[in-house]
Amino acid sequence: MTVEELIVYGKKYTSSTHTKMLLAVLLEVNPLELLNILDKVVDDSIVNLYKESLKALNENRPIQYVIGHVNFYGLKFKVNENVLIPRFETEELVENIKNYLDKKKITNPKILDLGCGSGVIGLTLKHFFKDADVTLVDISDEALEVAESNAKSLGLDVNFIKSDWFSNVPLDKYDVIVSNPPYIMTDEEIEEIVKNNEPHLALYGGKDGLDCYRKILKDINNYIKDDYLIAFEIGYLEGQDLKELIEKTILNSKIIIKKDLSNKDRMLFVEENID
Repeated sequence: MTVEELIVYGKKYTSSTHTKMLLAVLLEVNPLELLNILDKVVDDSIVNLYKESLKALNENRPIQYVIGHVNFYGLKFKVNENVLIPRFETEELVENIKNYLDKKKITNPKILDLGCGSGVIGLTLKHFFKDADVTLVDISDEALEVAESNAKSLGLDVNFIKSDWFSNVPLDKYDVIVSNPPYIMTDEEIEEIVKNNEPHLALYGGKDGLDCYRKILKDINNYIKDDYLIAFEIGYLEGQDLKELIEKTILNSKIIIKKDLSNKDRMLFVEENID
């Protein structure tokens, strides 16, 4: 079959965008390049893989898992069913941390990424701050395997620890502690494609969505430097409740809740209050 025939075939099963995205990945070209090779005859092995992948998409599997990777902040990360699919708001979280470190002129920060999943946060920060000392933590062996694979493919030297939050993390002081923990409330309605495919261990944070934040905050004072940044991704309904928890836990702190591009509370930052 030719590229053009495969595009027509794919549109029977999924959107035109996903059809071209999938075919471009399998052919190792940019989706825009497909227009220049419409008459190209595709090898049968790729055709068969393409059809199998279309079937998976038709069964409502996320295209990121079908393709096996995502673009995050311009970097290519492997993802599978053992890790969350990174969202745009997580890129915004990284952008804010990057701006903080640039403003403070910290070129060799010590960074702890709690609940790292595929490693997109910690590894992206390591990419931009080559001299950073970055440690990635997760309780899931499978997630750590994905993160380690991403670190290797990106050529980034970081530390990995298997731990339930701080339980196995050696006592040390960090410039930045960042986490995108499970924060979906137990009875919260979410998209079926997310609910049926992404790991529940990384999604659900208890009745009010704050269970994992409580576990992190219980020990966090032992791990932050005097001048620090704590960065959380949060559920859009949880900002004020989490702020109250932090005020009780971290004294003399300045707490900032930021909205994402959809104008929803999605990030919370904690710094030392120097006013």
